[in-house]
Amino acid sequence: MRIRALALASVLSLSLLGVTSCSGGDGDSGTSGTKKPLSSQQPVSVQTVESELGKILVDQSGRTLYGFTRDKDGASSCSADCIAAWPALTSPSDAQAAGETDKSLLTRIKRTEGAFQVTYKEWPLYYYVGDAVAGDLNGQGIDGEWFVVAPDGSLVK
Repeated sequence: MRIRALALASVLSLSLLGVTSCSGGDGDSGTSGTKKPLSSQQPVSVQTVESELGKILVDQSGRTLYGFTRDKDGASSCSADCIAAWPALTSPSDAQAAGETDKSLLTRIKRTEGAFQVTYKEWPLYYYVGDAVAGDLNGQGIDGEWFVVAPDGSLVK
């Protein structure tokens, strides 16, 4: 299953290279950029939507956000090949809460390359490169380690 995810990530990463090479965020080296670049003028927000899995967290564009079960104590353990398939949701400033998102659960951590990754209830938030459009849930359950995040901060398994 992990090989399938990495193979898909490699193919999609090549097609997205120009888009993901920079996220536009201050201090972002580009290694944790998103599929859709975020400029420093565009506010990052985390909101809720109804999906086939119930209410889940998405970004301001409706892109699904995931948590990684290997992340512990609010720290990201996803780097290198992992971050190529699972780009971090980064923001040069505090992310805004919308919908049923609890602002008190929304924070940021500094990644090793210097970008600030948005977290929710200590889960660093990620996109999945296999999600092509808002509402896609293709990363759900991959390797039994990647799951969408519910408004209460739990991973939806």
